[in-house]
Amino acid sequence: MKTLISNAILVDGTGEPRRNADVLLDGAVITTIADAGTLAGTRAARTIDATGLVLSPGFIDMHAHSDLQLLVNPDHYAKLSQGVTTELLGQDGLSYAPVDDATLVVVRQKIAGWNDNPEDFDWNWRTVGEYLDRLDADNDGGRIGTNAAYLVPQGTVRALVMGFDEGEATPAQLEQMQEVVRAAIAEGAVGMSSGLTYTPGMYATTEELGALCRTVGELGGFYAPHHRSYGKGALAAYAEMIGLSRDTGCALHLSHATMNFAENKGRAGELLALIDEALDQGVDITLDTYPYLPGATTLSAILPSWASAGSTDATLERLRDPETRTRIRESVEIYGSDGCHGVVAEWDTLQISGVQNQALGGYVGKTIAAIAADEGREPFEVFIGILLDDRCGTGVLQHVGHEENVRAIMVHRTHTGGSDGLLVGAKPHPRAWGTFPRYLGHYSRELGLLTLEETVHHLSGRPAARLKLDRRGLVREGYAADLVLFDPETVRDEATFENPRQAATGIHYVFVNGTAAIDGGQPTGARAGRALRRHGDGLARTGTST
Repeated sequence: MKTLISNAILVDGTGEPRRNADVLLDGAVITTIADAGTLAGTRAARTIDATGLVLSPGFIDMHAHSDLQLLVNPDHYAKLSQGVTTELLGQDGLSYAPVDDATLVVVRQKIAGWNDNPEDFDWNWRTVGEYLDRLDADNDGGRIGTNAAYLVPQGTVRALVMGFDEGEATPAQLEQMQEVVRAAIAEGAVGMSSGLTYTPGMYATTEELGALCRTVGELGGFYAPHHRSYGKGALAAYAEMIGLSRDTGCALHLSHATMNFAENKGRAGELLALIDEALDQGVDITLDTYPYLPGATTLSAILPSWASAGSTDATLERLRDPETRTRIRESVEIYGSDGCHGVVAEWDTLQISGVQNQALGGYVGKTIAAIAADEGREPFEVFIGILLDDRCGTGVLQHVGHEENVRAIMVHRTHTGGSDGLLVGAKPHPRAWGTFPRYLGHYSRELGLLTLEETVHHLSGRPAARLKLDRRGLVREGYAADLVLFDPETVRDEATFENPRQAATGIHYVFVNGTAAIDGGQPTGARAGRALRRHGDGLARTGTST
């Protein structure tokens, strides 16, 4: 079916100046781009008069946690309503493939606060290839709402080979991990992620990570680490990742590249200087950020790594032991645990966003400090009590960001957009619904930090290049018709911390592979998304791997 989009303000994703244009789609492909008015009279099944609207490539979420929700709720309105047409999954070193039966059970519980953990769900995959097949299969009467690429998660790989406990990998175990990574990339993964403040990924040495990065780099993938600290020691943690990239030749994409906590207020320039020096030396680096101050994670992430070793049941057993609780308290409240980025926990910054145990629902929206004051208890005891009652499945917002750092990193020449959005919980972070319109509305139109053309490039063309997407990420003839039509004067995020599940204003049409998922501002229910698999030539395409 042909669709003609006439009289659009074309912002093509390259960063080049806008121009007025007509664009013709034939099925899933952009076939013709011409000056506005040139294609008038072209025979098409549908014509959309886009006067006053910007036509841009669909946005690419470089840090998504939709791994399970894309399957449970495949319409995926939270992302489509922002203009997102492609997401990068498998983040922070923990996801659902590759696994065996035992590993999957533990992973499901460890990231329940990110993705939920439904019991009545068919977990019918174990390998990366099988997971990507599931994304392409019918899910409740249709496929998935957006396209999706996948990073093989290093923590899950380590767990598959070594279990969830601490320990240095033997040469044989390291070789086995490299083989698992090779297989995952052969099956379509575009790179590897790490979560180096989460167990078991954080137990990996720099040498272990280096060996895996060499494997990823040799296969043309990239490394996307959540590094060892975003608080105390953040710059050293960034330097470790940059050094890995320099030493192994593996391209580096810094996940949610922020400088948080009081220690890092106003220090974004130091991070950017590290990156610029490495770029000038030829190191291949990009990064993503979200346009908000608070972060989001699980409450159990605040624990020291030794307390989170092994299964969730093992962690809960430690929390019940009085002597072990004393050790945990010292780590969390006196020394600063590695799970909390080496920073002492500030209970007034940790706000409950979602719980697995609905009996705890009254805590949602409150900080640990506020709950403690309400109940006349010490904050640490509230913290431990919630972890026990919710089996470590609690989600939290962590209010530790700095606006000057957010803005400085946002304008960097390697920047891309990533929501880091968690879609579950009673009050999730609004970035899950508002990231991309917030870039366009607040930071571009209202503050002028980036031009509209620059902003669209950050959200489409640049991430597509990092992902090596085949004929995606730009509005060009022969490219996939992943497109957004939005009003540049009214586009804005509506999601708030109090009411986070609110669709954006000003997003009029969203096309995924040529099919309208948002039409006249309303969801159509169409599911035209596909798994984007890395192939032998390094490009990510739809279809099965070869």
